[in-house]
Amino acid sequence: MTSEKKQRFFVALLPPQDIQAYANGIKQEFADRYESRAAQKSPPHITLQAPFEWQWNELAQLEQQLSGFAAQQNPISITLDGFAAFPPRVLFIQVQRSSKLVTLQAELAAWLEEKLNLVDPRSTRRSFQPHMTVAFRDLTKQNFRLAWQEFQGRSLHFEWTATHLTLLVHTGQQWIVHQTFPFQAEA
Repeated sequence: MTSEKKQRFFVALLPPQDIQAYANGIKQEFADRYESRAAQKSPPHITLQAPFEWQWNELAQLEQQLSGFAAQQNPISITLDGFAAFPPRVLFIQVQRSSKLVTLQAELAAWLEEKLNLVDPRSTRRSFQPHMTVAFRDLTKQNFRLAWQEFQGRSLHFEWTATHLTLLVHTGQQWIVHQTFPFQAEA
């Protein structure tokens, strides 16, 4: 990579491996039964900072700010409960909207704006809706309707504790974990 190259990144919370495996199984079900594969291009996650472009040669500055922010955070309880949708194309695992999760996302956005002048224009127009996408973009409206009939009543329940932020990078083909930043505040 050249030093001037911009790379796409986003910041998220990733669940433990067993929950990732379950969610990846759901994504595979969408690929097999509903011809929707776009969600398979990233690990299961809850987006905290939407995708943005960043200069590769300034990556250390981004990592330093994420590390500094994470060091001030406490681990946070996350509950996944059932399925929900953003019609007409997006189905997701429902993340319970807790005040701690909403605060974490808002504080991260404010931190990144203040320290790095990094702003997601969409987040200023809509409120944070935590979710874990299992099908989107390439899910046809017809397949959305069929899948939603099945998934709206399907039960799912997981609880886990998020202990770090994850910075993901786009390879040109998919999103992969670049680095994690542990929450280190004293509870």
